[in-house]
Amino acid sequence: MKNGRPGKDELLLLPLGGAGEIGMNLSLYGHAGSWLMVDLGITFGGETTPGIEVLMPDPAFIVEHRDKLVGLILTHAHEDHLGAVPYLWSRLRCPVYATPFAAAVLRQKLRDTDLRDLPITEVPLSGRFKVGPFDIELVTLTHSIPEPNAVVIRTPLGVVLHTGDWKLDPDPVIGPTTDEAALRRLGDDGVLAMVCDSTNALVPGESGSEAALHDSLSELVGRYRERVAITSFSSNVARLKTFTEVARAHGRRPALVGRSLWRMEQAARATGYLKGVPEFVTEHDVGYLPRDEVLLICTGSQGEPRSALARIARGEHSAVELQAGDVAIFSSRVIPGNEHSIGRLQNNLIGLGVEVVGSDSHFVHVSGHPAQDELTRMYQWVRPAIAVPVHGELRHMMAHARLAESCQVPQAIVPANGRVIRLAPGPAEVVGEVRSGRLGLDGTVLVPLEGTVLKSRHRIAFNGVVVVTLVLDTKGRILGQPQLTLQGVVEPGEEAALAAGIGAAIGEALESLSLAERRSDEVVREAARRAARRVLRELRGKKPTTDIHLVRV
Repeated sequence: MKNGRPGKDELLLLPLGGAGEIGMNLSLYGHAGSWLMVDLGITFGGETTPGIEVLMPDPAFIVEHRDKLVGLILTHAHEDHLGAVPYLWSRLRCPVYATPFAAAVLRQKLRDTDLRDLPITEVPLSGRFKVGPFDIELVTLTHSIPEPNAVVIRTPLGVVLHTGDWKLDPDPVIGPTTDEAALRRLGDDGVLAMVCDSTNALVPGESGSEAALHDSLSELVGRYRERVAITSFSSNVARLKTFTEVARAHGRRPALVGRSLWRMEQAARATGYLKGVPEFVTEHDVGYLPRDEVLLICTGSQGEPRSALARIARGEHSAVELQAGDVAIFSSRVIPGNEHSIGRLQNNLIGLGVEVVGSDSHFVHVSGHPAQDELTRMYQWVRPAIAVPVHGELRHMMAHARLAESCQVPQAIVPANGRVIRLAPGPAEVVGEVRSGRLGLDGTVLVPLEGTVLKSRHRIAFNGVVVVTLVLDTKGRILGQPQLTLQGVVEPGEEAALAAGIGAAIGEALESLSLAERRSDEVVREAARRAARRVLRELRGKKPTTDIHLVRV
């Protein structure tokens, strides 16, 4: 690769997101002077990113070389695979390819942006098409959302199978089963590398079938006579259909509570995946139904603070409430990193007297990702020369690499975001590194997570902030008492004593300056800042962010 341009004699893989983490997937494939992007996803912020709810990969490298970017292929409609498109596409300006359901979800996400006319090329299931020098074929898989696709990338140097997210579900409730014949055919023809989902590489056995949940959920809901709320991943349309059937079996009407659920419902109906499923009750009409005649289907399975269930648990939802004797069922898994937010939500529900039921006590969820036996079967079908684990934390990817080697895959290489891997020619190896990182949505602006905004916010969160206003005469002498504003440093009523100590220290510091130094705003500010921080450290044991404002009269 020279000047960001892949050579004609090489096939490159460059992950900018999704390697060493679950979420924010962004993979680049390079060949013959062109780059192909697969997926462009987000993840969600938390306690370590104050004020920032949405995170995404930093695409700086490919933005710099966007004249070589021939297209973006979306494997499926999960947020961690397409959620960054509304935020980053204007920097990329490349063609977007997706199957109908993912295209419908993306169009809904774009409605509230100025990208409503973003060109999306819809590709049929099992479609085959060309993007620049790449010959692309989609292979239908199963997952926890309609239309999950593996992407077959054919080049003169070899074939790469990029699986996206998948599992092997013999009865997925909605959509076809995995196209095993196509995968076996690929294996027979020869696959250079398989870039594969690692989420459940540490889990023995199989992930289980979506259809197996129906009877268990029905038995569980049938136990209760008060209001029942149930939450799962909003994108799991098959689970939504199961919830509807369970509700009707027990004389309840299903209600959707949460905007993302309605978006998925609309996309599913538009693409024919909810045929025969009656219209859902809106959250505004829930209050008109008896408590034992409704099943609330809510957003919030991962404890998202602005989700419907979280607002209900805090008593902040405008139309829906839960009370003592009701039940909340979590038909989901805990995504690593969300333990605290889910625990907080469940504690709030329990505080209301609501019974909380999860996968620790009842069969309420099956994963959408392959466990070890499913990974083994995939390797037996595809038989790649190189295994490249992605979509997992390092522990998941390392376990996946070991499993691949046990399946007689000749080489396994564990990638990292920003590292350029040459897949061909020769054995796979890291041949370079480019800038990678994360961007966060701070209000309406994207900021780098390693930038000054987040660093300052962290310092303020842990140490507080102090602003000192000094009025100086023309000779640099302080007029009156310094004015202090303290946030997150002392309790109300303690400011005066601290202000007196800081004022005295600043006065002494300025008196030690020469007349010429006092006339320099920069010197005065630094002397005052040091004096204030010294007092704060001695009296409070803290080093708050300290700013000095000067007024000269």
